[in-house]
Amino acid sequence: MSDSTPLDCVLGFIRTVEAGGRGAELRPFLADDFTLTEWPHALSKTGSTRNLAETLSGADHSKDIVADQRFEVVRTTSEGTRVVLEMNWSATLLLDLPHWDRGDTIRARSTAVFELRDGLIVSQDTYDCYYTTAN
Repeated sequence: MSDSTPLDCVLGFIRTVEAGGRGAELRPFLADDFTLTEWPHALSKTGSTRNLAETLSGADHSKDIVADQRFEVVRTTSEGTRVVLEMNWSATLLLDLPHWDRGDTIRARSTAVFELRDGLIVSQDTYDCYYTTAN
């Protein structure tokens, strides 16, 4: 990933997640000391922080939770080694969750802040706002 710009790296990472990439496919984008911070939202009142191994394991297990993830990138901001994406995210649920049933499309407006070092993502902070739409 080192010959791409920070924005190219982050967009490649997002497209790999969208394509159903699991831990092995995501690993080349992430530094050994990668940290994912998910700030509190409707599905996680306290938020969470995951290291590289936990993040890759979560990617492997996501196939049991959601399918057909889509990231509509609305705006990008890149300065130095920091990249910010504003996105509309959606996926089909494979299980029941509070506010949604299996088969529903779950949606969130998301802002993600990435820090890179030596062409690899070192951290990702996500701020998700989940919402429902009228049928």
